[in-house]
Amino acid sequence: MCFQALPGAPEEPRAAMGPALLPLLLLGLAALTAPSASYSCYGDVRALQAPAVSCTAVRAPGCGMDAVKKAAETDIVRLRKYEIPIKRVARNLCLDPALIAAIISQESRAGLLLNDGWDQGRRKFGLMQIDRQHHNLYGSWDSEEHINQCSNILVLAINEVRARYPTWTQEQQLRGGICSYHSKVGNVQVYDEDPCHGDNSYVNNVIRRAQYFKRHGF
Repeated sequence: MCFQALPGAPEEPRAAMGPALLPLLLLGLAALTAPSASYSCYGDVRALQAPAVSCTAVRAPGCGMDAVKKAAETDIVRLRKYEIPIKRVARNLCLDPALIAAIISQESRAGLLLNDGWDQGRRKFGLMQIDRQHHNLYGSWDSEEHINQCSNILVLAINEVRARYPTWTQEQQLRGGICSYHSKVGNVQVYDEDPCHGDNSYVNNVIRRAQYFKRHGF
């Protein structure tokens, strides 16, 4: 119910908007815009080049742009279930949530390929597929704890590439970190002249998925 002030009645005193309120207003605006903003400290996935694997040149699962797009369109429905923990982990680590979502899509199809959280050989575990022979496992297979553990491995991989290749652009270092993550979750170090050596199909698919998820709210 709305009440109208009587004519002549004194108005309630209004608090003056001093300088102290401005930071609070800015924080509120940031919270509203954060889901669509990029807050990655490790480069912009939208700026990465990722030519799709030609299906005529190699017989590989997920080859071709249409296959990558179709997989992303299917996986994003399942990924919505994990959107809040993905974004929370991403913000804490200064990662792009679209990149975490893309790795989940690439590694396990957002859980579709898993049986009770395991791959077919029961060697790799969870949404982001970590090798149990070389890493302690934290949390259930689809938990925020698992996402956080694997995302920390990703950050470590990116930083190691940065240290090894300081003259690379930030986007090159990010691309190298994605490749190195794929190796690190299986405890295999890949460092030649290019950490993507022999892993271009994986990184290109991750990048294309990340760019799709970025356009759709991650």
